Amino acid sequence: MPLSRIPLRSATAAARTLLLGRRFSVAGESRPQKLERIAGELLDLSPLEMYDYSILFRLKLGLDRFGPAAGASPAVAAAGQSAEGAPAAAAAAEKTAFDIKLERFDSAAKIKVIKEVRTFTDLGLKEAKEMVEKAPVVLKKGVTKEEAESIIAKLKEIGAVAVLE
Repeated sequence: MPLSRIPLRSATAAARTLLLGRRFSVAGESRPQKLERIAGELLDLSPLEMYDYSILFRLKLGLDRFGPAAGASPAVAAAGQSAEGAPAAAAAAEKTAFDIKLERFDSAAKIKVIKEVRTFTDLGLKEAKEMVEKAPVVLKKGVTKEEAESIIAKLKEIGAVAVLE
């Protein structure tokens, strides 16, 4: 019976049969003839059967949607990790944007800290006061290292403790 006549609920079973090659083991058949017959059977599949077959085929190859599957062979998994790990290591080494985090401040210097926060942010008095009172809080994100170090130095001069993240 051709695969296109198999009920849809058994489409995955039909795809398994195709993949395992049990239907195609005909004695005395040459390799090109076998491949032609397999291609013909694949083209006769309904869209749902093709979808099921593609999922099963990817699973058999050890692939999932995002790369090598968890149960993939070590060679496939190692290739995926080295390809993904190289850009991540390069990005970590070349970090150019930093965040400034206010850890704590001296209560006597609260007004000075609020004024200083207003100088390097576009916040109003009320917003800057609320932000400072929430310490520890990230004051500014995505600044260059030089700019962040100068801001941290100013905050330390007035009695605040800020760190570069």
